[in-house]
Amino acid sequence: MASYNRVILVGNLTRDIELRYIPSGQAVSDVTVAVNDRRKTASGEWVDEATFVDVTLWGRNAEVASEYLSKGSPVLIEGRLKLDRWETDGQKRSKLRVICEKMQMLGGRSGGGSEHHSSQRGGSGQTAENHGGYNSQGADDYSADSGARDAQPTGRGTGYDDPDIPF
Repeated sequence: MASYNRVILVGNLTRDIELRYIPSGQAVSDVTVAVNDRRKTASGEWVDEATFVDVTLWGRNAEVASEYLSKGSPVLIEGRLKLDRWETDGQKRSKLRVICEKMQMLGGRSGGGSEHHSSQRGGSGQTAENHGGYNSQGADDYSADSGARDAQPTGRGTGYDDPDIPF
């Protein structure tokens, strides 16, 4: 039987990141991401509910996050679930956490503490992965507002019936 263990979260950090290094020299950081959900109850009123998810960042993910993110920063996390088990005072305990494999910073310079942001093809933000390190096009590509894009046509203006347009 096949197994699939994949988690994608978009939320905000609940505290500043504390970076530490294990004896082998690899960086690690434990963070909590608040994921908000808004839904309507049976009576028709809106209810906001926050879910707090523990996430472990390793390697370059942890280093990049500690350098550019702070409390309240929006972030996208992709990873896998891991069940931690331990025993305290004779009682067995367990906790689910997400092991981050890919991290992308969301928002801009004013968006929750990010000081710099990198533009990348296919999306805005900086991506760091455990496989291959920090994916940036270079320090010269930093911009204050990488989320800003040129206006895209909506299909309702004049000239959209022109047969020479390739779409």
